[in-house]
Amino acid sequence: MTDLLYSEVEEELRASVRSLLADRTDLSRLEGPEPVDLKLWRRLAADLGCAGLPIPESAGGAGASWRETAVVMEELGRFAAPVPFLGSAVLATAALPADDPLLAELAAGTRSATLAVPLSSTGVLQWTVTAADGALSGAVTTVADALTADVVLVPTAAGLFAVEAADVDRTAVVSLDLTRPVADLAFDGAAGRLVAADAGPLVGRALVAGAALLASEQLGIAEWCLATTVEYGKTRRQFARQIGSYQAIKHRLADLWVAVTQARAVARYAADCLANDDPDLPVAASLAQAFCSPVAVKAAEECVQLHGGIGFTWEHPAHWYLKRARANAVALGSATQHRARLAELANLL
Repeated sequence: MTDLLYSEVEEELRASVRSLLADRTDLSRLEGPEPVDLKLWRRLAADLGCAGLPIPESAGGAGASWRETAVVMEELGRFAAPVPFLGSAVLATAALPADDPLLAELAAGTRSATLAVPLSSTGVLQWTVTAADGALSGAVTTVADALTADVVLVPTAAGLFAVEAADVDRTAVVSLDLTRPVADLAFDGAAGRLVAADAGPLVGRALVAGAALLASEQLGIAEWCLATTVEYGKTRRQFARQIGSYQAIKHRLADLWVAVTQARAVARYAADCLANDDPDLPVAASLAQAFCSPVAVKAAEECVQLHGGIGFTWEHPAHWYLKRARANAVALGSATQHRARLAELANLL
């Protein structure tokens, strides 16, 4: 029987990650030239060991599971932390074979990587880079966490290749979500190390894992928005009353609480299926994206609106959460695309 409750170990991990992020996350840096916080990333990946959670101990990792990784994703969503966790600790890690030496470096936090696929990728795989004698040519657009990666995993028809990021032409792309920068990659004869002869299954696995765990980040966003708005409703007064005492506000927050609670169950199920290689994983991942994505957007919109005038200012952090929720809504497949995928999996199409 699937247990969706958080274990004691998971709660202890959450407390450690939350303490670090509460002390170190600085969203004001998003307006500067280097929005990604590499110092925070090193603390998270190396000092806490979060980058190696799903990697077996035999490969240099922590020997935990994707369930623990999902807890980290929740907290990253809660703080809108600008670190390359999705690209390196999820997509790249899930794409690598269990015996690849790069896994140990990713687990130790000494290097980071990303998977060279558009952030909007779904399960439909199209290779835009070709390989000839280990030399790669072509381009990939809007790759997440590519600007700070040390290694880029590049899928081609000839296999999956690991390329040093220094050998790749990386061009930053203006994104709605500054907490997760994207870049266009161009390969002009860059040398690559063959990781696997068949890239399809590995990339497919990584995209499903990414969709499943992105739901946990969306859950974290929604939880922060709900908690922040409830707290504001208790303290903000209008017409000599707390605004949270008005029935219209109560109903909106109650509806949002129900949605967030449901999203938690859906996201936890997807993470559990991923951790246990459950055959229901494709369904669970698409269900999680179809449900959690709109909930995160709704929570962020309610946060902005129910904060009134302050919610529409740059000084309040609500806009960062709205942008991240909106960007995540099209990352690794939109809710509409995942509903269509669910229909296919259920033989309705």
